[in-house]
Amino acid sequence: MEKINIPNSIFGLVGERLDYSFSRAYFSEKFDNLQLYDHEYKNFEMSREFLLSRFRESVTYHKETRTTNGKSEILRGLNVTIPFKQDMLNVVDVLSEEAKAIGAINTIVIEDNVWTGHNTDSYGFAKSLEPFLPIQKNALILGTGGASKAVAYTLEALQIPYLFVSRNPEDEFSIDYTSITKEVMELVSLIINTTPLGVTPEVALRPDIPYKHLNSSHILYDLVYNPSLTMFMKLGQQRGSKVINGYQMLVHQAEKAWELWNK
Repeated sequence: MEKINIPNSIFGLVGERLDYSFSRAYFSEKFDNLQLYDHEYKNFEMSREFLLSRFRESVTYHKETRTTNGKSEILRGLNVTIPFKQDMLNVVDVLSEEAKAIGAINTIVIEDNVWTGHNTDSYGFAKSLEPFLPIQKNALILGTGGASKAVAYTLEALQIPYLFVSRNPEDEFSIDYTSITKEVMELVSLIINTTPLGVTPEVALRPDIPYKHLNSSHILYDLVYNPSLTMFMKLGQQRGSKVINGYQMLVHQAEKAWELWNK
């Protein structure tokens, strides 16, 4: 009887700096626990200048020909991280309603070479925020990248008013860092850092907000999870603020991605 060659299922993470990545370790452990020995998770690290369309062409062309120990491989799903969450909008074939509304992608389902873009960041952020609800005042979102859009989408769903904080404000819904006065801080209870400031190894960095005006009524949420206690969070703790990092958000969004890949 001819032996049937079942392709290895490949998943992966697309991003610029992946040495600190959560996803590869998380999914590799999941595959081991579920005894999915024909599943593998890879890092696809590339610079911002690299064209994502070229990446897609390379993995599409090789999807039937790449082999590991004589077995073929097929790419079934991707996670997307900084700085490609918005760039990937121009690479996929189909957008979920949530990804379209948010304007950023962090999960891709690949089936019959059709790439469908999803956003599970919003789900992960909402689940991780549940222990702190209800939020009594307004929120500040530090940064305007792809992750900030998922955070804003979630805050809108929870009916929590917010402003973006950016070095270069673009509209009436954003302010610059010098505009975060004592009066602004008194109107805010939730401050979310969606920038990469403070990630390992540059752990001394933190967003430029007036930490002296923080108190026990504030919640500092840092999407950075490595280190587990960032400088942003430490300075909040010193003023009595509640703090949380992005680890639980990552776990929830990863499980949602896994669910999408296996539908």
